[in-house]
Amino acid sequence: MRCVNKILAELFFSTFIFLIMFSAIELPATPSTTFWTPTVMDIQPFGVLHLGVDNFFSVLKNGKDPVNSLPTDVQGTIGILPFEKIQVEIGVDGLYPKDANNAPVYFNGKIGSPENGLFKHAPGLGAGIFNAGTKKDKTNYNIGYGYIGKSIPYLGRFTAGYYTGNDKLLVDSKGNKANRGYMASYDHGFFSVKDGSGEYDKIILGADYASGKNSYGGGGGGIYYFFNKDVSLMAGAIKFNEKAINGKWKVTVQLDANINIFGK
Repeated sequence: MRCVNKILAELFFSTFIFLIMFSAIELPATPSTTFWTPTVMDIQPFGVLHLGVDNFFSVLKNGKDPVNSLPTDVQGTIGILPFEKIQVEIGVDGLYPKDANNAPVYFNGKIGSPENGLFKHAPGLGAGIFNAGTKKDKTNYNIGYGYIGKSIPYLGRFTAGYYTGNDKLLVDSKGNKANRGYMASYDHGFFSVKDGSGEYDKIILGADYASGKNSYGGGGGGIYYFFNKDVSLMAGAIKFNEKAINGKWKVTVQLDANINIFGK
């Protein structure tokens, strides 16, 4: 099994290197999270596979910091509904190295309607679930959420939402229930360009936040740089609400790419 996991991890990274060097696939390259939370109006289009590798680590180690890094998140998400007004995506996350429960796999899903989808000037709406684990009261955080978002000309996109999850796992550092809260996000693109891969913003500034003194609560911001319309690299920092669980500030580097499996 270890060999299989090693092969899969190498396959993910090889795919990313190939895409960065040779990608000219025509598809949107916006991830289904802004930075840390899923409160973003983007949903993977039908047949578009999103691959991502997210790392969260401390730059300056501190003896008082209980956690210097979080597991690496290797993820895949794909759009499964061939409609414009209503879209659905499903995905899976693998956390490496494996945690104490030896169950690094989490599932997620999201349904929503984009801006102007339901009617003219309609806000973006959506709901979903993430961190759906496979072990009861050990990894099944089962965080459900809903959101509403809107673009404001010249300012960017604003999204707000609410989440709730398993009260046996979403607790504070003392074990008290802390399984719900609100989420908010913002993003704005700069330097629009057009090349062989399509038209896109070369740089996107993104930030988001989730309330709650649990393992999920926290927020930060970062900058996405797009190599082309298909591949991006993001760097930023995040601060968690409960330092005893996740530690202090973490730096994050996130590599994202999209592949249209139909080749269109």
